Amino acid sequence: MIALLIRDLRLAIRAGGGFGLGLAFFLIVIVLVPFGVGPERAVLTRIAPGMLWVAALLAALLSLDRIFALDHEDGSLALLATAPLPLEGVVLVKAAAHWLTTGLPLTLAAPVLGILLNLSPEATPWLLASLGLGTPALSMIGAFGAALTVGLRRGGLLLSLLVLPLYVPTLIFGAEAVRRGAEGLTALPSLALVGGVTAGCFALLPFAAAAALRVNLR
Repeated sequence: MIALLIRDLRLAIRAGGGFGLGLAFFLIVIVLVPFGVGPERAVLTRIAPGMLWVAALLAALLSLDRIFALDHEDGSLALLATAPLPLEGVVLVKAAAHWLTTGLPLTLAAPVLGILLNLSPEATPWLLASLGLGTPALSMIGAFGAALTVGLRRGGLLLSLLVLPLYVPTLIFGAEAVRRGAEGLTALPSLALVGGVTAGCFALLPFAAAAALRVNLR
């Protein structure tokens, strides 16, 4: 599993779907927000939690189609299906590689970019915590969607339509945790819900994604 993880990390970075692409998109979205809504600090402070989460969600969406596509194109996916490692383990490794190259950099960059939206200092720890708990769910849901659409020509749009509705609970609870933290309220219930969604995704979706891969490889 470790060897597969290292291989996927290298492929993600070399193929252009790693750190740079997601971070650049995240930065562009956050920079454009003040131009669209105006420079009023009160408005930016109010929308900052939701905008940071929406931008992170969309940035994570960019590289989802690469999770299984490269392996499918060169035949590696068929070999992985017959390897001693179960397909469920392959899905977990792919999701982990996506999170390490996309979700983790976004999480670390979010507090810095939050300054551009006048995010209150009290909300920064909750932003880090919510993204740290929520972005793994985005990667796992994305791996499930990528497994459903692997092998389809121009499946990127279909993949987006499939996973975006599944992202909504994580988005709602993650943004709510940051908002409550900014207002000085306890955000632990919202964080618990984010963690529950992530735990549920990792408990169920590897099996669903592996089943989808077996169907698509027949």
